[in-house]
Amino acid sequence: MDLVSRASLLFDGSPALISSTATLSFRTCSAITSRIAGTLHEKGLRSGDTVAMITPNAPESLLVMMALLRTGMVCAPVNHRFPSGMLQKTLEVLRPDLVIASDQALIPPDSPFATASMAEMSATAADGPEIPLPSTPPVRMNRPVTVMNTSASSGTPKAALHSFGNHWYSALGAARNMPLQEHDCWLISLPLFHIGGYAVLFRSLASGSAVAVPEPQEPIERSLQRFPVTHLSLVPTQLYRLLRNPAALPELKKLKAVLLGGSAVPEPLLDETIRAGIPVYLSYGSTEMGSQIATTPEPVTAISKNSGTILPYREVRIAGDGEILVRGACLFQGYLVEGKPVQRLDSKGWFHTGDTGRLDSRGNLCVSGRKDNMFISGGENLHPEEIERALTEIEGIEEALVVPVPDREYGWRPAAYIRTAVPGVPDDSAICEAMIKKTGRLKTPVRYMRVYQWAMLPGSQKIDRKWYCQLAFTPSLPPGA
Repeated sequence: MDLVSRASLLFDGSPALISSTATLSFRTCSAITSRIAGTLHEKGLRSGDTVAMITPNAPESLLVMMALLRTGMVCAPVNHRFPSGMLQKTLEVLRPDLVIASDQALIPPDSPFATASMAEMSATAADGPEIPLPSTPPVRMNRPVTVMNTSASSGTPKAALHSFGNHWYSALGAARNMPLQEHDCWLISLPLFHIGGYAVLFRSLASGSAVAVPEPQEPIERSLQRFPVTHLSLVPTQLYRLLRNPAALPELKKLKAVLLGGSAVPEPLLDETIRAGIPVYLSYGSTEMGSQIATTPEPVTAISKNSGTILPYREVRIAGDGEILVRGACLFQGYLVEGKPVQRLDSKGWFHTGDTGRLDSRGNLCVSGRKDNMFISGGENLHPEEIERALTEIEGIEEALVVPVPDREYGWRPAAYIRTAVPGVPDDSAICEAMIKKTGRLKTPVRYMRVYQWAMLPGSQKIDRKWYCQLAFTPSLPPGA
């Protein structure tokens, strides 16, 4: 029995998909997705075929994703905000058998792939007859289910292939730490082309909890007011914006859990969140491990330097150079290379994440930064993330990003982009004095550049570090940056 049919049988009339226009039960979702699945079969698609989806978050997108699960097809959600050239590269790596787009203008010109519109899928869902599927593929743990793209800013996208088992054990392990129940509701606040967005679908189907899908561009605080949300995934930038909105605070405090991950959490942000009484869980994860790897076992109540304990079905160890290595039931099947998955593992089956960190005496994972962000200054390895944490401990500095700039004597020195609560406060001399006391002169940035609005990766809530690295070679920030 496929996962959608299983959920229909177990949870029947309980809410599964909540939007501004309707609340659909698990039973109704099963009926609708069987119609969509039938239409896909009529187009000649079969189990194992790949369907790329270039769509924003929408109820229809989730229904198509469920239909793909039912048919055994591989779902490949693509960032619809990618520029045309990046979309073309992404599709060339995916080699999809069908591309479904919310807008035909999103499909690159002269694309050789078969296409369909989301409007056609929606019409089928609403009015088409329920078509018995020719065959329902058995649930095999190693069956390919999704392809998630990890590259966002430049270069050829890395297409990470996940199996049913990867997603299933990711959901089960997460639930052991943060239980989900029937009638709970998780708001889709991350893009569905992001592993943290798609993971919510599996958690829902496994637990009987509902998924709430807001309107495109709808502010999160508005969604929290409109939907019966109990759980929410955020990255630090989203949380920062919500805390600046008085209307959002009462809604956040009502939640059972706010899962916070995606990047390092500035200490002032975490402190403000705790003081506001928001039930925040810190988490560390990756696309390759199907979302969460480590998560705090309960809402944090004090400033924490770690991302919690390793979740079930995951294994973590720290290499001699401090790199975080992972393996287990959640580990992806590999990156697609010429249409085939290639796993880049060491001889003992460990995947090298490129992140650095340590495990403390209690088994908590403490993430320090990225290996590829590190630079050498005066013969010493400097980690930008360490300097960023020190900067945000200075009163008045809310966010910081550190990049290397060339230096004749040292090779490289740190420079910092900072955002402060009050423009110009603290000033550069006060920051330098505080940083010398905290970190020493070598780790004290030689230049400070004020930022009022961060430049983000396309379709993401992550700061575009590469862009700021390039910008640091210019004498000043452009107006309004």
